[in-house]
Amino acid sequence: MASGFGILNAVERIGNKLPDPVFLFLWFILALIILSMVGAGLGWESVNPVTGDILTAKSLLAPENLEKLIIDMPKTLANFPPLGIVLTVVYGAAVAERAGMFTTAFRGMLLNAPRFILTPVVAVTGMVSHHASDASYVVVIPLAAVIFAAAGRHPLAGLAAGFAAVSGGFAGNLFPGASDALILGITEPAAQLIDPNYTVTIAGNWFFSIGMVVIFTPIIWFLTDVVIEPRLKRRAPIEIEGPKADEKTPLTREEKRGLGFAGLTLLGMVALWVVILMIPGSPFIDPEAEPNTRLNPLYQSLVAFFAILFFLAGAAYGVGAGTVKSHRDLVVMMRDGIAQMAPSAGLAFSAAPVGARFTWSGLGPILAVGGAEYLKTLALPAPLLLIAVVLVSCFFDLFIGSASAKWSALAPIVVPMFMLLGISPEMTTAAYRMGDSVTNIATPLMSYFPLILTFAQRWDPKFGLGSLMSTMLPYAGVFLVAGLAMVGMWVALDLPLGPGVGVHYEPPPLAPTAPVAP
Repeated sequence: MASGFGILNAVERIGNKLPDPVFLFLWFILALIILSMVGAGLGWESVNPVTGDILTAKSLLAPENLEKLIIDMPKTLANFPPLGIVLTVVYGAAVAERAGMFTTAFRGMLLNAPRFILTPVVAVTGMVSHHASDASYVVVIPLAAVIFAAAGRHPLAGLAAGFAAVSGGFAGNLFPGASDALILGITEPAAQLIDPNYTVTIAGNWFFSIGMVVIFTPIIWFLTDVVIEPRLKRRAPIEIEGPKADEKTPLTREEKRGLGFAGLTLLGMVALWVVILMIPGSPFIDPEAEPNTRLNPLYQSLVAFFAILFFLAGAAYGVGAGTVKSHRDLVVMMRDGIAQMAPSAGLAFSAAPVGARFTWSGLGPILAVGGAEYLKTLALPAPLLLIAVVLVSCFFDLFIGSASAKWSALAPIVVPMFMLLGISPEMTTAAYRMGDSVTNIATPLMSYFPLILTFAQRWDPKFGLGSLMSTMLPYAGVFLVAGLAMVGMWVALDLPLGPGVGVHYEPPPLAPTAPVAP
């Protein structure tokens, strides 16, 4: 045990010495500049096997690249795909969150759960709650403890189950949301380093995310009821000394009416999208495309669909519940939601140039081609390659909490490299997200870890960092094993990752080369 805590302490010390992700990217850009100068000086080059283009390393200090750096700086930021996609979704999600729809819906799910299925309801609610952004941590996790206590169960077992679902199952969900838009938005420009015509939609990991919910829910159920709760009872039986059971406040008539209005809005939006899909000449269908890509416009419309859905459903809830009095309230909610995105915008300012510089210098595709050629010589099966991505993601998660920060640095190399090995960008992204999720609950560097500890100490003041770590490590360990098995089986069975998205990538045929005139 002492050696284990020594390792954790070392991880904490190293992680605390790392700079903020914004400055981490600035150092990364400096390293790219140096590497580009070395590559240009040594004449690094390779051939893009998809387009047939000759890839040549160029110094980022060359005049044309310096010109792009200074003149195109606003364009580089504006064209950063995750920024526009996430802002679009957040405009709607902010209304749904601040009107109270998300919080009330999660409370309703937990309050009405029968005792014998309380744990799986907490698990599913926790994973779905990611649509509510930070509210998932500050609402679902402490509420799970209160609901467990009110049901006569150990409150810290409920807190552990909620934390495992919200944070350990961060990539799991039943519907795409802002986190999908952010991560898959980073994937697209990385894929276009190899295939300029490749597009990624917000639904690119949808089926995989549902699979995580299906697999992780019984794991949380078993570990909480059979392992964690009995251990907590032996450690320190709690006679409801923390927050009282009367905190289990039932939904008011206004809240129920708001949820009813939101439900009708949801049905109306789905019906509208179906009607648009079925009318002749629907913009959601491309009749001239290949059969497996004809619905790509529909998948690409999901960003707008969820943005409009969250906005209208949140507004409908607010009208029914009385939290929205006029259209000005909606404007304030959208403004506050965008204000909450300020840290992400700051990160985008330093992350956007990274992808651009990989393109300008030619280093991204050159490194990807070289890495792919090396991996081909190893002749490793695809499941093992993706399991390696999961493990690398787990390792970096111990030091850098931001999923988008890590992926912005890794994607320009890993995504094109695996494309050249026949693995789709979406599958590589899914493997990364799995690794990024499962270790969240095991590292004290995770930004919400101190908050969860504070919630726990409301019930047991002696519950320290080691207590929380030891409680969550079984979840993290089993999640990792299950995640590795899930990624491996997903590839082995060639299951779809989302609508029209598979595990494998097949590059388009090269255009015929025009004959050279004598």
